[in-house]
Amino acid sequence: MDLHDKSFHFSAKRIEALQRLHIYDSDDLLSYYPYRFDTISSSPISEWKIKEKVTFEAEVISRAITFRNGRFASTKFEVMHEDTVLKITIFNRPWASKLAMNSRITITGIYMGNHKVTAMNYDTKPLHDHEAVTPVYSTKEGIQQRTIRASIKTVYEVLQNEIIDYVPEEMIRKYHLLRRSEAYRKIHFPESLEDTKQAFRTLKYEEFLRFFIAMELNKDEEGLLSYKQPKNIDITKVKTMISCLPFSLTKDQVDTLNAIINDMRSNVPMYRLVQGDVGCGKTVVAAFSMYACFLSGYQSALLAPTEILAKQHLASLKSMIKDPSISIEVLYSAMNTKEKKDILRRCEEGDIDILIGTHALIQDDVHFKKLGYVVADEQQRFGVEQRKALRLKGENTDFLLMSATPIPRTLAASLFSDMKVSTIETMPAGRKQPLTQLILENSFRSVLDEVNALLEEGHQLYVICAAVDENEAFKARDVNKMYINLSKLFYPRKVGMLHGQMSSDEKQSVMDAFAKNEIQILVSTTVVEVGMNVVNATGMIIYDADRFGLSQLHQLRGRIQRGNAVGKCWLLTDNKSEDVKERLNVLVKTTNGFEISYEDLRLRGPGDILGTRQSGVPDLILGNLYEDTKMIEVCRKDAKLIVEHCDQTDYISIIESVKQRRAQSAYID
Repeated sequence: MDLHDKSFHFSAKRIEALQRLHIYDSDDLLSYYPYRFDTISSSPISEWKIKEKVTFEAEVISRAITFRNGRFASTKFEVMHEDTVLKITIFNRPWASKLAMNSRITITGIYMGNHKVTAMNYDTKPLHDHEAVTPVYSTKEGIQQRTIRASIKTVYEVLQNEIIDYVPEEMIRKYHLLRRSEAYRKIHFPESLEDTKQAFRTLKYEEFLRFFIAMELNKDEEGLLSYKQPKNIDITKVKTMISCLPFSLTKDQVDTLNAIINDMRSNVPMYRLVQGDVGCGKTVVAAFSMYACFLSGYQSALLAPTEILAKQHLASLKSMIKDPSISIEVLYSAMNTKEKKDILRRCEEGDIDILIGTHALIQDDVHFKKLGYVVADEQQRFGVEQRKALRLKGENTDFLLMSATPIPRTLAASLFSDMKVSTIETMPAGRKQPLTQLILENSFRSVLDEVNALLEEGHQLYVICAAVDENEAFKARDVNKMYINLSKLFYPRKVGMLHGQMSSDEKQSVMDAFAKNEIQILVSTTVVEVGMNVVNATGMIIYDADRFGLSQLHQLRGRIQRGNAVGKCWLLTDNKSEDVKERLNVLVKTTNGFEISYEDLRLRGPGDILGTRQSGVPDLILGNLYEDTKMIEVCRKDAKLIVEHCDQTDYISIIESVKQRRAQSAYID
C-alpha cells in the first residue's frame, strides 16, 4: 500500500522523511529491517568492566552543565547509583542541561573506569519499563529512530491480518518457518534475541528463495532450446592462427577455449560464463572462439556495453585474426547513415563474419544470414531481454557471457547452476600489478611530486571524476572544473577531457589523441572503465573514491596495468567514515579480483557484481552469499522445483510476486 493511504494517517512531513530513506510503500517499510539490536542487561557496579556497555537507573544529584567547542557540545553531571556517585558525560545533547535535580533517569553508556560513564543516551522511563531488545535502524540526519519505529508500528497494526505468506505451505512446514506476519512482528518488536533469530531465519529464507526464483525465471527466459546442429570446426586451423600470436596463451585460456569449442561441437546450445580478472585475456579467448565459429560457416555477434569498447574489440580482433578471408566490422548508434546501411546490408547477406556492436546490434533492422554465436562482454551491463533479443536473431545460437568481476568457483556453481562456468585465473606473463594509495582528502596535493615525476618520465595520467558538471545535489568533483584547474596546474602539458555527454566523434578524437600521447592528462568519468588500452598511461587519480564500488574501482585501475611498467593509483576521499576506509583499503591491500568481488558482495550486495540488478533479480538485504552457503543450496533447489512446477497451486503466489517485482525493475541501458 502507498504511504499516502488514509488508514496510515501519515503527515506529508512523515512521508517525506521515509522517502528520504527510499521507503515508498508498506512493503518497503516492513522490509526496512534493523541493522542491530540493543539489549538491556543490568549488572552490579562491582561487575562492570572498562569499555563495557552498561545500562542502569540512577538519581540526578548535581546540576548538568554544558560546554561548547564550536559545533560540538558536552554535558556533564553526577548521579547516584547503588550508593555510588557516578560522573556522567554525554556529547551533543545540550538539552541534558535541563535535567532536574533528584529526577530519576535510565542511562545507557560506556563505563570508562574510575566511576565515569560516557552516556550514549538517557530517558526518564524506569529501567523495568524498557524493552529488553530494541531494534536500531539505519537513518539519515534529521530522521529519528522513533519516527521509523512508530511508522513501522502503524503500518504493521493496520496490515498484520492482511500480510500474505508467499513461501509455499510445504516449505513453511518442512523448515519450521514463521508466518510472514509473525516474522515481521518478531524482527521489529522482539521480546528477546531468540525472537530476532527466528525472524531472521524465516525472512532470510524467503529472500534467498525469491532471489533464486528470479534467477531461474531469467534462465528460463533465455529460451535455450534442447537441440542444435553441431558446428563442424577445423581445430587445426584455429591452432595455426593462435601460433601466429606474439605471445603464448595461458593454461586457463587454452582450457577455456577448448571448453567453448567442445560446446559448439555439441548438439546442445552453449550457455557458458567466462569470468576472469581485469587483464586476464578473456578477449583473446572470445576472438578465437568466434574464429572457430567462422570456420564452421556461421556468423558471430559480439555485444559490448560502450562504443569505446566496441571499437577496441574491433582493433583487437583484427590484430589477432590474420585470416584474409574473414570480415570483421563494428556497428554503433552514432555511425553515419551511409556506413550503417552498408553494414546492415552486408550482415544480412552474410558478407560480415563477425559483427561487433553496442546496443545497436539489438535493433529490429539488424539481420544476420546465419548467426550461430553470440558473445556478451561485461554481461552484467545487459538485461535479460537485451541478450535474448540478440540471440534470437539466429537459430539455436551458442551463447557466451563474459565478466571481469570474478567470483569463486563454488559460488558461481551455486548461483549459475544451469550455466557452465569457466574461470581464467592465470594472468599473462610479465603483467605488473599497480600500486594503490588511499589519501584521506579529496586532493592529490600531498602526492603532487610523485604525479609530476610520473609525467616527467614520459608516462600519462588518468584523472577520474564522479560527475560531468558541478551539481549542488551531488557533491563531487566534476570533469569540467577539473579540466580547467588541471590545464593550469600542468601547463604546458596537454590536458584532455572525456565524458559520456560528448558526441561520438568528439570522444574518438580525444581517445586517439591520448593513445598517441598528444594528451598527457585525461580528465574523465568512468567512461574509460572498459575499452581503453593505452599502455603508456601508468597513473590514475580517482576523486571521491567512496562513491564507487570496489569492483568498479578495480576495473578503472585496470586501465593502468596494460603493459610491463608498474602503475600507480591514488584513491582520494574526504569521507572519514571507518566503513569507507575499511572498504577502500581492500584495494590498497590486494589486486586480486576474486578477493575484491568478495568484499563488494559482502559490503554492497549482489546487484552490481552479478549483473542481477538490471535483470529484476532482487537484492539481498539479510542474506549473505558467502556466509549462508547451506541456506543458499537449499533455496536454490527449492526455487528450481518451484519454477519447474510453476502451475502447482501452492507455488503460484510467490512466482507471481517475483514476476511483479521484476516488472517494476528497469535494466540499465
